[in-house]
Amino acid sequence: MKIDKSTVDYIAKLAKLSLTDEKSEKMAKEFEAILTHFQSLNNADLDDVKIDYKDNIKPVFRKDETSVFEDKKKLFQNAKSLEGSSIKVPKIIE
Repeated sequence: MKIDKSTVDYIAKLAKLSLTDEKSEKMAKEFEAILTHFQSLNNADLDDVKIDYKDNIKPVFRKDETSVFEDKKKLFQNAKSLEGSSIKVPKIIE
């Protein structure tokens, strides 16, 4: 798959990133190298590979336990903005 500068600019626009022309060209080359690597992995011959699954493996679940965090000051020490006991975050949906 060929990745060109316009594709990188489109992806950057979706991610709300501002890239210079130089950076877009560099990213296009890097994306192209990554996709070429994935294509080589896709073309690998795996017919002789044997996968050994263990039937007796079961998922381990822990019991959910609720607890009250007493030190509210420590809990919210890294929050930039508080509104009551909630963390206020900027609007991200347009």
